[in-house]
Amino acid sequence: MEDGSPGAIAEALKQVAPALGDYPIAVRGSAGEDDPLWWSATAVVGERFVAKFAWSRPAALRLAHEIAVLDALAREPAVPFLPEVVASSTDPLLLVTRLVPGEALFDVVDSLDRDHLGRQLAHFLGELNRSATLVRAEAAVGELPPAALQPATTDTLRDRFVKWARPDQRPAVLRWCDWADEVLATPRPSVLVHGDLHGGNQVWDGEHLRVVVDFETAGLAEAEYDLRAFPGTGPGVELLTATMRHYRQITGRELAAERVMAWHVRTALGDALWRSEAGVPLPDHRTPPAWVDDLAKRFTALHIEPSPT
Repeated sequence: MEDGSPGAIAEALKQVAPALGDYPIAVRGSAGEDDPLWWSATAVVGERFVAKFAWSRPAALRLAHEIAVLDALAREPAVPFLPEVVASSTDPLLLVTRLVPGEALFDVVDSLDRDHLGRQLAHFLGELNRSATLVRAEAAVGELPPAALQPATTDTLRDRFVKWARPDQRPAVLRWCDWADEVLATPRPSVLVHGDLHGGNQVWDGEHLRVVVDFETAGLAEAEYDLRAFPGTGPGVELLTATMRHYRQITGRELAAERVMAWHVRTALGDALWRSEAGVPLPDHRTPPAWVDDLAKRFTALHIEPSPT
């Protein structure tokens, strides 16, 4: 669309979903105003629907990809916990889904049974990662690209993150980077992954997962890639271990905690790096050294000694 104004959204709605065109529109804020890749946002329509839109070519391509992927995944046998698509169009580019009340996982994980949460997340991941799901998706949208949202490289972390760590932490950070490179040096089979499965992209109603949103970065990666944010979600590593245990029971396939943590090192330290360099507070308003301390505790909790051979 030309811009992200309520007027532009209303005009697009009248073309794509005429019945919604006169509903009140409340635009949610967008991020990354300096980078066209992020020129997209959402709006609540009539307090019942969510409209997702974009006003730059890079952002529009990501949204068009999400529309195609959701269409493929909703075909039977459908992947569970998908948004209900009410209307979609690529000209004008618009995705409308039904609004699902609930809370982000980040906001409720501390108070809920991680085993129960992990069982539902494993169910979602098991269905998404099935080879038949990938075949069905590629039959509908063509050959899928690698997952679009890649964490920071270890070279970047070695060069730029260490200055944000305490002097006594820097040898460990460098050791973790070497270890992560070694762990991930041998590739694993690629499956279809969500690509950005953090707690903010999950809507929960109490202990029940209602919907997983934001499939813009869905693509190919190893199954462990989608769990890279789990070690830092909630107290301890219980959500990660519960999800891995139920995933094995559901699919018969084992997930490697070492590979999850190798991706987690790159993701967590990369997030802390870009936020620190940009002067943006970390999500929990703590410091990069505190995050390094947390990583060390997660390795200990998982009985992993991250030292390259």
